[in-house]
Amino acid sequence: MIDIPGPPGAPTVILLHALATTAALSWYPSMHELAKHYRVITFDQRWHGRGIKSDSFSLEDCADDVAAVADALGIEQFTVVGYSLGGAVAQLVWRRHRTRVEGLVLAATARNFRGKPTERLWFLLTRGMMRRWGLRAAAGMEQISSRLADTPAALTADPSRVGPWAFAEFRSTSMWALLAAINEIGKFESSAWIRRVDVPTSVIVTTRDRFIPTRRQCSLAAAIPGAVTYTVEGNHVALVLGANDFVPTLVEACQSVTRRVDKRRQVKKAS
Repeated sequence: MIDIPGPPGAPTVILLHALATTAALSWYPSMHELAKHYRVITFDQRWHGRGIKSDSFSLEDCADDVAAVADALGIEQFTVVGYSLGGAVAQLVWRRHRTRVEGLVLAATARNFRGKPTERLWFLLTRGMMRRWGLRAAAGMEQISSRLADTPAALTADPSRVGPWAFAEFRSTSMWALLAAINEIGKFESSAWIRRVDVPTSVIVTTRDRFIPTRRQCSLAAAIPGAVTYTVEGNHVALVLGANDFVPTLVEACQSVTRRVDKRRQVKKAS
């Protein structure tokens, strides 16, 4: 887990990483900029990197892990920032722990991930591979999972060190874990309840995204009452490879949520 204090009394943001990556690999370009304004917390989600190795994987468990981390750190309320897979988990954090979530920032994510026939076929094939490989394959994949990353060094590394470190971080999530996560993503569907989100929300849309189509990201933004939409001209790895554009947009999206949260508090106090 990474916990950067930020300024005294700063609000807390909890960052949830993308599929097949780790907290540090997804967020290393963003953390220190966010820490100028926030207490920044991020951790490897279960079955990813150094995350929890449980008997099964579900997005609901990932959402509950967020609340558990906040409990362990003595944090009552927080804003959840989720990218891709992390965006789906962030939606579930709001649904399952509403009193804890004061704001949402959802980036490069959607209400569901299986709309097209080709996507449905992909998720069916993933499920079939998991059933065929069985527990033996799962055990084998876990045995070759690598934990070579030096996260603290990576956060201050010079550019020549980022490549090898990033590859080691990527290898720290096994193929079996990746398939399990993809299978769960294929089941995710928030369309029936996402319109009930009642906290300040920002949605960051990656406009050249082929992994999660831009139209689907825009549909998510349109479904959330009062959501403010931001755009980044980039593909699905814009949070790292397009960091020069993504990071300032992320900071602004978070600050927009914070301003709206503060305004709500002032109105509530005045009444």
